[in-house]
This record gives sequence, structure tokens and C-alpha cells, in this order.
Amino acid sequence: MAKELSSSKAAEDPDSLPSMSLLDHLEELRKRIFRSAVGFAVAFGICWHFHRELFSFLEAPIVPYLPGDQKLSFFSVSEPFLLYFKTSALAAIFLASPYLIAQLWGFVSPGLYAKEKRWALPFIFVGTLFFVSGGAFAYFVAFPFAVQFLLGMGEDFQAVIAASNYLRFLMTVILGLGLMFELPIVIFLLSVVGVVSPQFLIKHFRWAVVLIFVAAAVITPTPDIVNLLVFALPTLGLYLLGVLAAMVVEWRRKKNLDPESVGESPESGGESPGESP
Repeated sequence: MAKELSSSKAAEDPDSLPSMSLLDHLEELRKRIFRSAVGFAVAFGICWHFHRELFSFLEAPIVPYLPGDQKLSFFSVSEPFLLYFKTSALAAIFLASPYLIAQLWGFVSPGLYAKEKRWALPFIFVGTLFFVSGGAFAYFVAFPFAVQFLLGMGEDFQAVIAASNYLRFLMTVILGLGLMFELPIVIFLLSVVGVVSPQFLIKHFRWAVVLIFVAAAVITPTPDIVNLLVFALPTLGLYLLGVLAAMVVEWRRKKNLDPESVGESPESGGESPGESP
């Protein structure tokens, strides 16, 4: 009965936050993880139907650098199946990314105000756009640049490239940059729930630069500074974009609070005309 009263009260007051216990949060997390797994499984089934075409697409950046008619090699009986499985899984992550991001928003949204919940569709759209853009940047720009550099170092040797090593290398770059391109979305989400502010992000910008370069060094397949900058500089730009998003969140929050502050100001709350001397 008390729970129904509290929920009805929250429904009447759009400026109040709904209360959830720890068990409620865990149940919501379990539900979102299960739905994400189902969505990924459906996307995987679709991608598996095109696993050969998908692997040919992922193989394309290195084909021009293979000598003659040489193909990628495999060294175990089960390796072709695992290659196609990983290829389908990678494609399924991108195919299901709008649904997965929607589940993330669904988990966070109970802790938001009613006005902030209206950002659901823009959040899902922009989050998907940035994730796919990161994967596209990795596939069309960063990865071919790294492949050209690395294979150029081995001109004096005979290249025998294992397909599993190549795919692992490619997946690291694509998923790594895809996640790094989500940085503005993460900053936006943290600013919405009140964890960070624009002032905090600007004050700790130097630490952000260090962390971004460390993450880029982990993802970067080569030790040279050029490839490191190819990965790190776009991420720095995305961090600044996230700071701008946090500023927008803070501005809208202050704008929404202005009418309340005006209504509670001393000028509007003074003595009534009948009580004036």
C-alpha cells in the first residue's frame, strides 16, 4: 500500500525522483542484461547467415598487401568455424547497438527526472551514431594505416599471416575505437546523473589527456607516435565534445530551476498590499 502511494505521488510530481531499493536496482539490471543477451542473440543469428560475406569485408584491408594469390592462413581444424563465429559476433554488436544502448538508458532512466527522460531517443540515436562512427573510422582510416606501416616493415620477409591473429588484431582496433568514440555519451550520462560537471571535466583535463593516451597506446597496434596520434587526437576532440554536452546539461538544469527561484524570491514573496502600512 505504501509503495503504491509513493509511486502515485511520484507520478503526480514530475519533479520528484522515484525511489528504488537495492533489490529493485538488481532486478532491473538482471532484466536489462537478459534483454541485451536476447537482442544480441537475434542479431548474431542474422549475421551468421552472412558470415562469409562479412569475413570477406573484414579481410579487405589486408588483401592488397598479401603477395600474389596468397590468402590468410589457419593452423587448426576448428579455426575456420571460430573465425566465422567471431566475425558474426563482431557484426552482431554493431547491428544490435541501438537496442543495447536503449537497454543501458532503460537501466539509468529510473534515476532521472521526468524532463530528463525525454532525452531517450536522442541518446540512443547519438550513442549508436558515435559507436558506428568509431568502428568506421577504425576500419577505413586507422586500421589500413597501421597495416600499411606494419607490413612495410616486413618487406624483407615472407608474409604468412594467420587469420585468427589478423581478426583478433582487427577486432581490438574496431571495438576499441568504437568504445572510445562513446566518450561524449558517457560524459553526457554522468553529467545527467550528477556525477561530473563541466567545471570538474575542465579542471581535470590534464588527467584526461594522460588516460586517453594510455588507452590509445593499448589499442594502437604499433609503437610509433604517428599511429598513436591517429587514435588519440580524435578521442581528445570527443572529450571536449563531451564537456560541451555537460555544459548543455547544466544550462538546461539551471534554466528549469529559474522559475522556482523566481517564485521563491523575496520580491515575489513580500507583504501583501493590505498588510502594508
